[in-house]
Amino acid sequence: MAVIRPLSVAMAVMLAVLLSIVSPCVEAQSFAPAPAPTSDGTSIDQGVAYALMIVALLLTYLIHPLDAFPYGLF
Repeated sequence: MAVIRPLSVAMAVMLAVLLSIVSPCVEAQSFAPAPAPTSDGTSIDQGVAYALMIVALLLTYLIHPLDAFPYGLF
């Protein structure tokens, strides 16, 4: 088993103390907080428009085959 010299233990303790003193000084600035999200209503209007377009598309594909199909299914 290897013998640890007291000098190397003292050096390790001094290095640990030095790092514990210096490491808080190295911390960087914190980031600025992000601005609060704002909505001017255009995104809500666009969402309503997309929903209405999907409803119109579904109604078109549900109603149109009843008129165009040559065989009476319903």
